[in-house]
Amino acid sequence: MPTAESNPGFEYLLWVGCAASFDPRAQKVARATVQLLKEAGVNFAVLGKEETCTGDPARRIGDEFLFQQRARTNVETLSRRNVTKIVTPCPHCYNTLKNEYPQFGGQYEVQHHSTLLAELIETGRLSNGSSNGEPITLHDPCYLARVNGEIDATRAVIGASNDARYREMPRCGKKTFCCGAGGGRMWFEEAPSQRVSVLRSQEAIATGARTLATACPFCLNMMTDGMAGTQGGENVKVLDIAEVLLSRRTSST
Repeated sequence: MPTAESNPGFEYLLWVGCAASFDPRAQKVARATVQLLKEAGVNFAVLGKEETCTGDPARRIGDEFLFQQRARTNVETLSRRNVTKIVTPCPHCYNTLKNEYPQFGGQYEVQHHSTLLAELIETGRLSNGSSNGEPITLHDPCYLARVNGEIDATRAVIGASNDARYREMPRCGKKTFCCGAGGGRMWFEEAPSQRVSVLRSQEAIATGARTLATACPFCLNMMTDGMAGTQGGENVKVLDIAEVLLSRRTSST
């Protein structure tokens, strides 16, 4: 993995995020993203041990002091590493770096990994591969779709427009339904009957899809748990869009 120290001339900084750094399941998403970026010849690097939390969860649950502390520390690090472009697989990191860090002098071109992967597909540096023939649906992450209005790139990455077996859930796009993790609720304990992830899993299962694609480590975690606690969920795989793309490319070669 190239770091900002070993590859100071990088074009994109890959902001890994806390989930993909510490959660074993989300780490697979980071590895898939890295594999695709390397295959496409993207010049990127990570901060490694210099990367810390963006502070998003702290701000959402009301700890403004901690958020600002994290933001200032990160802006200082990013400035020292001459970062101009950032790509991240986490919509929460994406929203914070793009929309909130400018308050602290952090001006960057920030992309969610879906938009960069979609661009690489459009320019021919990556191909969509081929579908495995099973029906697939997409859960739009709130911080990507509802907050930032990005709904096309995720669908482009999984080839939704060319897949006859693609199924949309009723609540989708900019009117997507939350997975239950937003606003700091990722760390809240809820009674099983009140879990938003179960309600969302029921919607996904009702489409008949065998794969639920998403584009957020929080959503990935919540929807995996939701499927585990929902009848029929054992038949549905929950994958990040990078994993879907990589699996299709691997199976078609």
